[in-house]
Order: sequence, then C-alpha cells, then structure tokens
Amino acid sequence: MGKVVLVTGVARQLGGRFVRRVQRDPEVDRVIAVDVVPPEHHLGGADFVRADIRQPTIARVLAEHGVDTVVHMDVSATALGGRDGRGGRGSVKEANVIGTMQLLGACQKSPTVKRLVVKSSTSVYGAAPRDPAVFTETTPPKSLPSGGFAKDIVEVEGYVRGFARRRPDVAVCVLRFANILGPAADSPLAEYFSLPVLPTVFGYDPRLQFVHEDDAVEVLRLASHEPQRGTLNSGTFNIAGDGQLLLSQCSRRLGRPTVPLFLPAVTWVGSALRTVGMTDFSPEQIRLLTHGRVVATRQMRETLGFGPKYTTAETFADFVRSRGPGLLPPGALAGAVDRIAALPLAGGHQSAN
Repeated sequence: MGKVVLVTGVARQLGGRFVRRVQRDPEVDRVIAVDVVPPEHHLGGADFVRADIRQPTIARVLAEHGVDTVVHMDVSATALGGRDGRGGRGSVKEANVIGTMQLLGACQKSPTVKRLVVKSSTSVYGAAPRDPAVFTETTPPKSLPSGGFAKDIVEVEGYVRGFARRRPDVAVCVLRFANILGPAADSPLAEYFSLPVLPTVFGYDPRLQFVHEDDAVEVLRLASHEPQRGTLNSGTFNIAGDGQLLLSQCSRRLGRPTVPLFLPAVTWVGSALRTVGMTDFSPEQIRLLTHGRVVATRQMRETLGFGPKYTTAETFADFVRSRGPGLLPPGALAGAVDRIAALPLAGGHQSAN
C-alpha cells in the first residue's frame, strides 16, 4: 500500500502546487488536502477536507484517513486574501502558532504518522546589524525576533523540536526557506517588489537570497519521501538558490526606481502602505531591507541531497518577467547606473591633467 500524505495550507498557490505534484509520485497512494477554506485552484485527485488545524478535529482527520506523512505548509506571514476571516496580525499569529500546536498534538497521538515535514523560513535568524555574513543551520541569531512572522517561526520550530523529542520514531524535517519568488509568488516581499517605486533605507544596500517556487515544491516533495542512499531526510535545512543579489541590483533589474529614506521615514511609509493595503511592509521586512540575510546551503546539498534548479539571480529574473516592465526599462536603467559608476571623480580627473 502506498503512502497517505496530508498537506495543510492547500488554499494557497504553493500548497496547491505541491498537492498536484506529490500526487504524481508512484509511492503516494492518497493525498489529503486540508485548509479552512476551499481553494480556488484545482487539487487534482486529492481529497479535500475543510478543517481548521487550530481545532482538535484535525486529530480525527489523521485517524480517519490513516495518514503516515504530514506536510505542514500552513505557516505564513499574511492572511489568505481575507477569505479565511484571519485578516489581522493577531489572527495570523494564532493560525501559525496555535494551528501548529494542535497539528503536532494530533500527530503525537497518531500511531500511523511516521514523517513530518514543516515549511519554515530563514526569518528565524532575524536581521540585525551585527549578524554574521552567512548563517548556517546551527548559527544562533544575534538577537531573537521580537515580533511578527519571524517570532512565529521561532515558536513554531520550538514546538516542532519538542514533538521530535516526544516522538523519536517520527522522521522530522524542517525546511527553512529563503524568500520564495516566482510568477505566482504572493509573499510580502513580492508585493514590495511590485510597487512602482521602491522605498529603501538610506545608506544600506542589503544582500538578499531567493528560492524559486518550483524548487520549493520539489524540495518539499523530496523531504516527504524516504531518503535515498547517502542522504538524510530529517533535520533542519536552509533552502535557497545559489548566489545573492543586492537590493540595488534587484531594483535595476525590475526597472523600478528607489527612494532612499531615513529609517524613521521608512517606518512611516511602511505604516501608510499597510493602512491602504498595498503591501505588508512590516517592521520585520524593514529590518530585512536594511541589514539583509544570507544563509549557507551546504547541508541542503550534501545531507538532504537537493540541488535547486534556479539560482537566486535566475529566480529573480523569472519573477521580473511575470511582473512586466517597470517605470524605467531595466536595460537602460542598469546601463545608465553602470556608466555613472565608471566615471572618474571630478577632482581625480583634474589632478591627472
């Protein structure tokens, strides 16, 4: 008999894509797709169960279907377009933290569950001025996130570690994704990059990493299966495309001008953008766009056995194509900036004559 996989958060685009992909695996017999609202996209041949993982009823779902693999994707920075009634920050936190607690409690009581995969985030490391150049999976953050989605992730991972201690017979895999981008990306950072003009923090040009949504789906699928020879599908892994981009490079490739602002002004602009619903420009995102964040992916390749198809630059290029032209042609903007950067300083030119 094949595997029975339960997936949470299927009403989101990434969750729906994973459900459709994992059904094609010969090892999988059934997929149970769970969310609090019916998805607007197709789930293939999966069995959709309308359930709220914040409620104890999720334990009954595991038992009724004999689930052996749980892929927890219902951890997010934003509500699902307001359709699920969880529009406020408090409700999103409840969905992330309380929902995870209930799900883990149900998994702990289930005798059939043998594998748990959790979609986490590199936000767990925070973003601070004294951060190391590169975070590994064992690098402690210089300062723990004080709020927002990053704090949710810290709490979620804490509960997952507790579950792993109580159920050592269950293989637990935590995937810490860098910023996920692609044509269907619906993250706060994707919304930020979709603004006609990008507010930035004066004096800072942070380093950023991205992972393509195609690679995100594939690594989730890999983690949900028995490990291949020479790999280990349990533990905690950073997931990101090779390389990094500066925020200034991102803006040029988008063809969108930037408006450098002093930090207090950026905070005010962020509040204004949240008020009008243009983007979730949270304090956490402002810290990322100030200090940046880069993670090592050696364990992803050597231990998990996964190599992303897209680099960070290729991921961003695919995202740019999906968003259409900006206010300025990217090629012309990049060329102009490069020509200006190549000009000698006026003083130096005069002294050479």
